[in-house]
Amino acid sequence: MNRNVLISGASIAGPALAYWLGRHGFQPTVVELAPALRQGGQAVDFRGEAHLTVLERMGLLPGLRRIQTGGSPMRFVDERGRTLLDLPAEFAGGEIEVLRGDLARALHELSLPRTEYVFGDSIVDLTETSDGVRVTFRSGISRDFGLVIGADGLHSNVRRLAFGPEEDYVSHLGYYAATWQLPNELGVGKGSVGYNAPGRLASVGADHRDPARAGAFFVFAAPRLSYDRHDPEQQKRLISDAFSGLGWEVPRLLRSLREAPDLYFDSISRADVATWSTGRVCLVGDAACGATIGGMGTGSAIVAAYVLAGELARARGDHRTAFARYESRLRTYAENCQAGGDRTGKFLAPATATGIRLRNTLLSRRLLLNGMLKLGEKVSSTVTLPDYAADPRHAGR
Repeated sequence: MNRNVLISGASIAGPALAYWLGRHGFQPTVVELAPALRQGGQAVDFRGEAHLTVLERMGLLPGLRRIQTGGSPMRFVDERGRTLLDLPAEFAGGEIEVLRGDLARALHELSLPRTEYVFGDSIVDLTETSDGVRVTFRSGISRDFGLVIGADGLHSNVRRLAFGPEEDYVSHLGYYAATWQLPNELGVGKGSVGYNAPGRLASVGADHRDPARAGAFFVFAAPRLSYDRHDPEQQKRLISDAFSGLGWEVPRLLRSLREAPDLYFDSISRADVATWSTGRVCLVGDAACGATIGGMGTGSAIVAAYVLAGELARARGDHRTAFARYESRLRTYAENCQAGGDRTGKFLAPATATGIRLRNTLLSRRLLLNGMLKLGEKVSSTVTLPDYAADPRHAGR
């Protein structure tokens, strides 16, 4: 039953789910609004036994080790460039850190032999029938699928269509984040260097492949803002206004923002969905239980894709049984990982000068830093992963 599965989203969770579904004998189709795979992006990391076990079972671990960045040390400085805090590469980079674009490409290639990909299109309507879901696409085409999976991120289109408006499920955590590429005129080396003012972080780090290029990363505190998510010029004005008047290298970085063609700008938010499925529609990754930054979303998405596909295979496509088992097995784990995102903005851009000094003082203590690293590894591994491939009920599929 339900062998024909539509997945919305071709970033991380979508291709990972498509790979496992194809391996279990399903026929996955992935639809993606972008015209092609998204390149570049920030580094993402994996840490702990659960993440690495799934990557190993996919056969991805050796290849990712070859293209890993080596981690991203973080240095915080004062207005004159004097170092206030140094954080080691493993603090932000986990055990393996790769560029999001590199990971997306590896997952796409792995899933491609058993997956149909449709780029430049999106879902505009879902109508559940007695034996499937009639899906209408923006292109005007309608197709029938047994199941539909939303793997389309924090601002999930599938969640909006099947569950309700985004404001019912996504909570603003008080901060906004922006990234863009620029020439490395500051000559920064490996990792990133950042400057804080109360409620703001301006940082820049070299491209680990091309030292002549760099990436800016800005975070600032603000209540929920009203802006057009498809208007980068408006977003640039919001960023410039938030950082106006600051010292260090902020003016130079803001000048580079004016010409940046690839701005990423979004709120730091979290998604909370009471039940991850409704009828024949299910959510996976950030669409179900995500956080913009700091919630181990990439590793959790890889684990969730593995479990959802495995439970569908174990239940022979019975979506009621599989969706319930998938959520029961993963909800507590995903929520524990997600909780880290609640602290990200406050860590990167403390609201007061006292908060900035306190963060720098505490994290300069190696014992505390080691404890935080071990806690992150523990949280990311608190899930039992069945070996679905060894399940005799779907052996050989």
